[in-house]
Amino acid sequence: MSESHKSESAVSFPALKGNKVRRKLSAEKKFQIYLEAQRGDQAVGEILRREGLYATDLTRIRDQVREGALERLSARPGKKPRMVTLDSYEALKQELEKKERALAEYAMELTIMQKKTNGGSWER
Repeated sequence: MSESHKSESAVSFPALKGNKVRRKLSAEKKFQIYLEAQRGDQAVGEILRREGLYATDLTRIRDQVREGALERLSARPGKKPRMVTLDSYEALKQELEKKERALAEYAMELTIMQKKTNGGSWER
């Protein structure tokens, strides 16, 4: 082989250069692979080879399916709790602190007014 031909093949196949190519499978694809492996009409090794996966990848997919199923099945019926954004949480927190300070100021004013109406003493 010529040098130019060798370099072209190495560039066109990144795995030959030692770079790992990471695939990102969608949730649908993972579930499809899971169902095929569970069916049993095809050898698991054949499915893994076809998809370019390892046995550990299938184990991870099975764990994810189990976790997802358990999470969904353990959910209580009814409205789901709403998650607030961090910005709105901070805004609500600042508003609460502001109102607490105002309430403390009014309580102080009320105490002073009561003291004045009772002739300057704390006892009635």
